[in-house]
Amino acid sequence: MTTIARGTDTLTRDALTVLQPGFTGTTAPDWLLRRLGEGLASVGLFGRNIVSPEQLSALTAQLRVERPDVLVAIDEEGGDVTRLEARTGSSFPGNHALGAVDDLELTHAVARELGRRLAACGVHLNWAPSADVNSNPGNPVIGVRSFGADTALVARHTAAYVTGLQSAGVAACTKHFPGHGDTAVDSHHALPRIDVPADVLQARELAPFRAALAAGTRAVMSAHILVPALDPDRPATLSRPVLTDLLRGELGYQGLIVTDGMEMRAVSGTYGIEHGSVLAVAAGADAICVGGGLADDETV
Repeated sequence: MTTIARGTDTLTRDALTVLQPGFTGTTAPDWLLRRLGEGLASVGLFGRNIVSPEQLSALTAQLRVERPDVLVAIDEEGGDVTRLEARTGSSFPGNHALGAVDDLELTHAVARELGRRLAACGVHLNWAPSADVNSNPGNPVIGVRSFGADTALVARHTAAYVTGLQSAGVAACTKHFPGHGDTAVDSHHALPRIDVPADVLQARELAPFRAALAAGTRAVMSAHILVPALDPDRPATLSRPVLTDLLRGELGYQGLIVTDGMEMRAVSGTYGIEHGSVLAVAAGADAICVGGGLADDETV
């Protein structure tokens, strides 16, 4: 059991249990090590943190000296979104290529091998796969990160990816709930909106997530998108009707709910990181991902 520093106040300890911060550099900064000792439960890694498998292994070992049970997460989709091979480009096909081939055994094998490499480096949560149905060809952020525009295809490959990744001992984090495919705005820059009826959402957007839940995905990542059919007031990440009523209640999900990066402008530009994080926890999120787009170590 991790020993929590006596001087850490209750509110800070509570915050440290839900934060999943990123940082700059290829070794852990002092503030991060200090926070791990005070109770920080999770850390997120990005391409800026990784030079080689050996260096990544040393980094995760450094983190575990301070907290042996720290949850180390990464955004390794393969294809265009890679952290392990950020400097050279991924040697694995991304979702669009896997969907085009439509070989479930291949998708399972690719995800399993990615998981094996992550586990060997001390990473045990992957913010993947994308279960978004790329129904809008003008989507500026999903595109080839999706298995395709056909709902049934996306659902079966999402399930294959989840089982493949988790067979290697790495938890899958299926994203971006309730579905980011039918957007024309990048949530990194502004708040997207999906104006479709609830029955369309049920049949199209939610089907791959149902498949992921049936496959046993250990985590789900929320999307910073406004879906008026589900909640006309708040984006999904900050919405209790979406995270608690729909995901927990209607779909029966009991695993970890992780937010997309809270520094993304869809949230930070409308609610602010701090207020947005509080709203996300109140809505039902378990882990707050923050710092993926921040360059200053001292901001966390």
